[in-house]
Amino acid sequence: MVVEYNSNGELTMGGTSLKTIAQSFGTPTFVYDEVQIRNQMRRYHEAFKQSGLAYNISYASKAFTCLQMVKLVQEEGLELDVVSEGELYTALEAGFDPKHIHFHGNNKTKHEIQYALESKVGYIVIDSLEEIVLIERYASEEIDVVLRLNPGVEAHTHEFIQTGQEDSKFGLSIKHGLAIQGIEKVRDTQKLNLKGVHFHVGSQIEGTEAMIETANIVINWLKANDIKVDLINLGGGFSIKYVEGDVSFPIEEGIAEITAAIKSIAEDADYPVPEIGIEPGRSIVGEAGITLYEVGTIKEIPQVNKYVSIDGGMSDHIRTALYDAKYEALLVNRNDPKDETVTIAGKLCESGDIIIKDAQLPSTVKRGDYLAILSTGAYHYSMASNYNQMQKPSVFFLKDGKAREVIKRQSLRQLIINDTK
Repeated sequence: MVVEYNSNGELTMGGTSLKTIAQSFGTPTFVYDEVQIRNQMRRYHEAFKQSGLAYNISYASKAFTCLQMVKLVQEEGLELDVVSEGELYTALEAGFDPKHIHFHGNNKTKHEIQYALESKVGYIVIDSLEEIVLIERYASEEIDVVLRLNPGVEAHTHEFIQTGQEDSKFGLSIKHGLAIQGIEKVRDTQKLNLKGVHFHVGSQIEGTEAMIETANIVINWLKANDIKVDLINLGGGFSIKYVEGDVSFPIEEGIAEITAAIKSIAEDADYPVPEIGIEPGRSIVGEAGITLYEVGTIKEIPQVNKYVSIDGGMSDHIRTALYDAKYEALLVNRNDPKDETVTIAGKLCESGDIIIKDAQLPSTVKRGDYLAILSTGAYHYSMASNYNQMQKPSVFFLKDGKAREVIKRQSLRQLIINDTK
């Protein structure tokens, strides 16, 4: 946990009072422990170094991106996974070396393909057969490509965030012959160089079994079809702890298990072990970030429910509505016992605008108090919207007792800046 109560009973991050942050900069506000982000990246590096395999770690921009986040990724020696023109633009504007950028996406537009080629990204991840034709058409020189496979493995996670099962919009199916067609089409081109293959079995995956099972399928498929590659990208999906009972992916033990299994599978298949890639996003930033809110209306319905409303909602916290995701809330101002079950609700005009159902909070919570929602570092700011014309929150990185603003709070003027008059 990146937060703890100090001797005064105030919730802190890295020794900094979150009450002070909320009072100084307003709410809603996202706050990240920069040391925690860097430490997660370094743990992945060290785990792979222990394996002795050639490797690359690519941060999944979609989890959370901004100029300062991209710069941090480059400082820590990670590569970058982007899935849109906007994510690529952000990376380039931050000065990220394009040859370490990988362009993903199941439906890249013609313009995005041209932009990726002009920017000279490291490689493009092919997700459909027609994409091969488009890249060949627009490429003016040789470009490395990686073929995204659909291995048909079902990971144990929410159905909306399972991406490796048979019926999926992602990848080329091994079972139904699309993957081998993709290999053949790439081989028939003049400008596409098959660098490797990629798969992604899902998100918020706690164990290694699905990834190892998929690696086994993929390596044996490569061997059976006499396909030589320089890279096998295992994707991401490594879990974090949202609430009690969740398990954060054990980086050191997990990577050791996966790499040992890959060595064994490759040896049994008589297949040379290529470079291994992974794409953690949530695992890097998820637990490092929290959201600060101010408590407003408290509405008690006798013998039914008690609603504690905050000054944000599904405009900055959509995952509860999307996935019925679970979170933990802590009172920031004081360390009172959690003796009451309530519903923490957002302020938007939607009955489904709920942050936490059955939240445990002190009965002393009152208007003007601050709440911290834990583990909101991934897929919160990046999924934020202007629904109800809500302004997107500010974002701060905390390090050495100092808060630095990495994204300013959206102004009212910015809400209408693109409107015509």
